[in-house]
Amino acid sequence: MDITDLLGLTALELGRHFGEGSIDPVSLCEATLAGADDPLLDKVFITLTPERARREAGLSLRRQGEGRPRGPLEGVTVAWKDVFDVSGTPTTAGSAIRRRGVPAPTDATVVRCLAAAGMVCIGKTNLSEFAFSGLGLNPHFGTPRNPHGEGPSRIPGGSSSGSAVAVAAGAVPCAIGTDTAGSVRAPAAFCGIVGFKATAGKLDRSGVLPLAPTFDSLGILARSVADVTAVEAALRGVRPPGAAPPTDTSRIRLVIPDGEWVDEADDAVRERFLDAVSVLRRSGIDVRRRQLPALNEAQGILDSCGSPVAAEAALTYSGLLESPEADLLDPYVTNRLSAGRSILADGYARLMRERPRLQAALDVELAGAFLVCPSVRRTAPLIKPLSRDGRLYASQEAEALRNTALMSFFDMPGISLPVGADEQGMPIGLLLSGSSARDAAVLRVARSAEAILA
Repeated sequence: MDITDLLGLTALELGRHFGEGSIDPVSLCEATLAGADDPLLDKVFITLTPERARREAGLSLRRQGEGRPRGPLEGVTVAWKDVFDVSGTPTTAGSAIRRRGVPAPTDATVVRCLAAAGMVCIGKTNLSEFAFSGLGLNPHFGTPRNPHGEGPSRIPGGSSSGSAVAVAAGAVPCAIGTDTAGSVRAPAAFCGIVGFKATAGKLDRSGVLPLAPTFDSLGILARSVADVTAVEAALRGVRPPGAAPPTDTSRIRLVIPDGEWVDEADDAVRERFLDAVSVLRRSGIDVRRRQLPALNEAQGILDSCGSPVAAEAALTYSGLLESPEADLLDPYVTNRLSAGRSILADGYARLMRERPRLQAALDVELAGAFLVCPSVRRTAPLIKPLSRDGRLYASQEAEALRNTALMSFFDMPGISLPVGADEQGMPIGLLLSGSSARDAAVLRVARSAEAILA
């Protein structure tokens, strides 16, 4: 197989080819490193790790030759959002302040887990500064361009911008990000790939730079739900499972929430979403649209009090805001951190007090069903106007994370699935979410939905 044929393959497809001997991990590694200079990948990587990648690929090839591969992800390349510690590299968090920081002495726990599964670390990807934006702009390292559409550059979504573009543009079959209010699900939707957010605390965050500790979670960007499922297992230190039989569609129940989460989406987004829902319903899945009072009440409280993520982020970076280095921050990030201080003082206590009650109420209302809505209500906007207009940036930021942030407030694991594009060719995503800690169930249902929609 020609190495150029590998770009569209999923992680598990690559693993199968490695096992069959039709391609090898070293060739893939070299092609990936060489391809990092492609203009489509401009500003995607902050740091490449060629020495490590070649070493890991060589070890993988040796294990394959000796008949002792570590699993279905053996030899597969992966990239890491630059909030994860990777030994020998600084963890920049996309900030000029940390650009020349001390290199991490050890890998984050999850980085070690994927290395133990035989995966090959290619490097670290770009992001919104301190992972604090759903748009993906970065004035320090540049903004990766969304690989879809023609004409002026559009946003990749954030904050896991580089990770999403790396997968969507074919540099790697999967990448790891973080998602606090939508930072994996939103860029996955904008870039037309699969993006999964785990329940907060489900995956080990040791060696991962925090933003809002109560809400921070890890996530996976990939080309298929099967890849996400395999990588999620490996991140937990578990051998990825084999292919599971399809879930009986008659046992799947989906709920579309009445209200703004669908109604206020752009026409193209709403139409593609409803088209996808119709296909799922025709397959035998029980899909109903109805009121979810807990969802409405939670959104009202968030609108009144503000974002608890912003409040915790302001606490996390309070020392930085008071330091001389504050002038080096992205002004948009400074504004959001400053706003978070007000929320911390006035609304945060109420938000956290009401949260457990609303979580329990929504669980009762869903009664085991899964919630579906558009991942993002708009397709990716142009970069230039956002970089010049603070008010436009703020409004688009709020729009980009409106649906996902609410699901994060409930600590719902969720996955964005691509369901088509608008007239300009910009991707649209469907968000499937489940009650907290139902990660495995969300992935099972998503795999069935993906197969049906394909």
